Amino acid sequence: MIYKIRISFDKKQPANLGLSLHLRRCITQALRFQGVDVPCEINVLVTDNQGIRAINAASRQIDQATDVLSFPMFSLTPGQLPEDWSDYVDPETGRVPLGDMCISLERAMEQGREFGHGVKREIGYLTVHSVLHLLGYDHLDDGPMKRQMRRQEETIMAQLLLTR
Repeated sequence: MIYKIRISFDKKQPANLGLSLHLRRCITQALRFQGVDVPCEINVLVTDNQGIRAINAASRQIDQATDVLSFPMFSLTPGQLPEDWSDYVDPETGRVPLGDMCISLERAMEQGREFGHGVKREIGYLTVHSVLHLLGYDHLDDGPMKRQMRRQEETIMAQLLLTR
């Protein structure tokens, strides 16, 4: 399946081919594992703490930096993709626009050091986490939804060889 993944770096973040390839690999693996078998599109913005804080304040009225933000285009049911995607396809592109994600590279670097597993794994985790949000997963509670999402994340991360 061909997925269109558009990666942008804000003006403070220099474009980074290695990071772009890593993001694409993580997104592609997460979509494949989840069984997304339609042409789709995801937009990614790589920014810093100041940039993600501004987006968080504007979109969620939370005036603080975070590691990743996800903006799903549709309300999907986790683990239950539509059998017929035709209602979701953008007629101009012929693709399903799954949504947007914003990652703070600065925060990912901080957390990679803090958790002791490095920036590559942390960026991979944040990317997989965000894709799952775009596909309807959530973790608002500490109950079954969070456990379901965590199991999916760990399986995908293992497939990417990005374990702890």
